[in-house]
Amino acid sequence: MKIIYTDVLVIGGGLAGLRTATGVKARGYEPIVLSLVPPKRSHSAAAQGGMQASLANSVMGRGDNEDIHFEDTIKGSDWGADQKIVRMFVNTCPKAIRELAAKGVPWSRVKKGERQAIMNAEKVTITEADEAHGLITARDFGGTKKWRTCYTADGTGHSMLYAMDNEAQKQKIEVHERMEAIALIHDSTENQQQRCYGAVVRNLMTGELTAYIAKATTIATGGYGRIYSVSTNAIICQGMGQAIALETGVATLGNMEAIQFHPTAIVPVGILTTEGCRGDGGVLRDVDGYRFMPDYEPEKKELASRDVVSRRMIEHIRKGKGVPSRYGDHLWLDITLLGREHIEKNLREVKEICENFLGIDPVEEWIPVRPTQHYSMGGIRTKYSGESQTLQGLYACGEAACWDIHGFNRLGGNSVSETVVSGMLVAEYIADYCDTKDSKVDINSNTIEFFIQQEKDKLDRLLKHKKGEDAFALRESMEQILMHKVGIFRNEADLESAVKELQELLRRSRNIAVKHSKSKAANPELVNAYRVQRMLKIALTVAYGALLRRESRGAHAREDYPERNDKDWLKRTIMSWPDQNSTMPDVNYETLDVEEMELPPGFRGYGKDITIHHPASELRQQQVMDIHAKLAEQDKDRFILQNTLMPYKHLLPEKYRGKNERLNERFPDLNNNSAAKGSTDE
Repeated sequence: MKIIYTDVLVIGGGLAGLRTATGVKARGYEPIVLSLVPPKRSHSAAAQGGMQASLANSVMGRGDNEDIHFEDTIKGSDWGADQKIVRMFVNTCPKAIRELAAKGVPWSRVKKGERQAIMNAEKVTITEADEAHGLITARDFGGTKKWRTCYTADGTGHSMLYAMDNEAQKQKIEVHERMEAIALIHDSTENQQQRCYGAVVRNLMTGELTAYIAKATTIATGGYGRIYSVSTNAIICQGMGQAIALETGVATLGNMEAIQFHPTAIVPVGILTTEGCRGDGGVLRDVDGYRFMPDYEPEKKELASRDVVSRRMIEHIRKGKGVPSRYGDHLWLDITLLGREHIEKNLREVKEICENFLGIDPVEEWIPVRPTQHYSMGGIRTKYSGESQTLQGLYACGEAACWDIHGFNRLGGNSVSETVVSGMLVAEYIADYCDTKDSKVDINSNTIEFFIQQEKDKLDRLLKHKKGEDAFALRESMEQILMHKVGIFRNEADLESAVKELQELLRRSRNIAVKHSKSKAANPELVNAYRVQRMLKIALTVAYGALLRRESRGAHAREDYPERNDKDWLKRTIMSWPDQNSTMPDVNYETLDVEEMELPPGFRGYGKDITIHHPASELRQQQVMDIHAKLAEQDKDRFILQNTLMPYKHLLPEKYRGKNERLNERFPDLNNNSAAKGSTDE
C-alpha cells in the first residue's frame, strides 16, 4: 500500500486549483496538485472572452463599481445566487485582476484619445481619457450595465493559466500529472462527524493506486459538460470531481439541473466562439440575413444574458428562420463588420478556429452557430468558506463547486473571475483550517487500505468480465438523452423519459465489460468504463433535478411551467447518494431567505414579467427603499448603505476587506465626459 502525505491535496490543475495551491503555499502549507493533464493544457485555457472586474478604467465602464457588478450578477442568476457570496466575489474581483497583472498576465490596456468601435451594428468613436492611458481596459459582455470584461485579445484564459502555472513552478509546488482521483477517503471523527482525509488516486499511465492523505482536500476539477453529446467543454470535463464527492454518500451537490448553453458554438463540432464577438459588435442573423435579436430584446439585443439569447435563437429557428444544413438548422454570427484589423488582433483565436474547423475566413464570411452546452452552474455544495456543508475537510472551488455566485445562470466573464477569486479566498480558509487542531490527520491505516482495496476490486470486476455491456454505447445513449430531453427547453414528458432511461443505463452499467484490453496500465477502455458509471449518476442528478423543478429560472426553462415561481421554488436543489445500490439520488432543498437579501427578487428585464412572486418580496423591497431614503437624507455613502442592508465583510479574510480604488473616484471630473458618439466615417 503506497501512501503519500501532504498538508493540502488539490484535485485539478486548472486556474482554480493552481490559485488555491499557491495561496496555501504562501501561508506556509505544502500542497500537492493532481492533474489529468499538464496544467497548461487544462480547460481553463479555453476561456476566450475575458474576466469581469469593476475597474471602471475605460470610458465605457465609467461609474462601474461593486454595487453594479453585484446587481448584474444577481439579476443574471435569476435570483438563484447566494447574495453574500456574490458580495464577497465582486469585492475581490478587482484585487484578483490586479494581482494577476503583477504575476504577468498581459491585460489589454486603455489607449488615450479617440478609437473606433462597433456598437449596435454602427461605427462609433470612443474617446478615452488621458488619465486612463495604460490602465487595464474592458469590453462589453451580455447581461452587464457597464463594460467590465477585462481581456487579453481572445486568449484570456490561456494567459491567466500560464501565469498561474508559472507562479506554481516558481513556488516549487508539486504537480502530479496524469493522476486521477477515483475516490475520496473519509471516516467518522471522534464526535461522529464525517471527515475527508484525501483520495485514492490512479496513475493513468501505470494503473498504480496510491492513497494521498491530507489535512484538507480541494476539488477543482471543472464542470460536467461532457455528459452531453455536443459541448464546448474539453474532453476531460466529465464531472468526476462532483461524482467522487457524490459517491461518498455524505457530500452534497447543489443545483445540478442548472446547465448553461452558450449561444455561439460553431456547427457541427461545438467549439466556442467567444461572447467577445458580440461584445465587440458582432450580430446574429437568420437564413434571410436578417438581424433578429432586436425584435426579441430591443434593449440588450445580442448582449442579453446568455440563457436569454440561446432561447431566442432556438425560438427563431423553430419559426423556420434557421439555415438548413446536413447537421441541422443553425444561424449566422456576423463579425465581418468589425474589420480585419480588429479580428486579427482581438479575435485571432476565433479566426483560427473558423479557418481550421470550417474552412472560412470570418473577416469575409458569416460563422454558422447554434446554442450548445457550455457551463455547469451546479456542483459540490459548499459553505462561504468553500468547505462542503456535510463533509469536514473537503473543499471545492471554481466550476466544480456550487459556492454559489451563479444561481441558475452565469454571466459571461464571471467564470474565470470565480476561478481565481474563489481560489484566493478558499486558500485562506483552508490555511485557517490547517492552523487549527481540527485539521490533525488521525486516520487508521486499515481505513486507508479499505478504500484502496474497494477501488481495486471495482477495477478488477470491470476487467474480469468477458461478456457484458459496452461502456461506449452506454455513454453515447446518455449523451443523446441529455442533449435531446434535458436541453435548452424542457418539459415533463421528456424529463420523465430521460430519468427512466438514465436509470436503466445506470443499471446496465453495473455489468460493463472491458473487452479489448485487460491491461491495468494505460487503458482508455478501462478509464471510459469506470467514468461512465459515474457520469450516469451525474446525469441523473441533472435530469431528476430538472424534472422536479416545476418552474423556469435562468437557464432552466420549462415550457410547461414558463413562470419563475418565487413563491414555491426560491430554493436550491440539494442532492446526495447515500445508497450506492440505488439508481436515484436523494433530494432536499435549501430555501433562499428573501428577508436577508440586499436585492429582493424582482423583474429581470427580459420579455414579459410572468413571475409568481414570493409573499415576502414586496415587504423586503419596501424595507430596502426605506433604508435607501433614510441614509440618503443623512448623506451616507454607498458602503454604509450596503452594510446596513446586508453585512458580509466579516466573512472575508481580513487581507481582502479593503476598498477598491477607481480612476473616476480620484478624478471626479472624468464623470462629466461623454462616452461615445456616432461616427460619420464610412
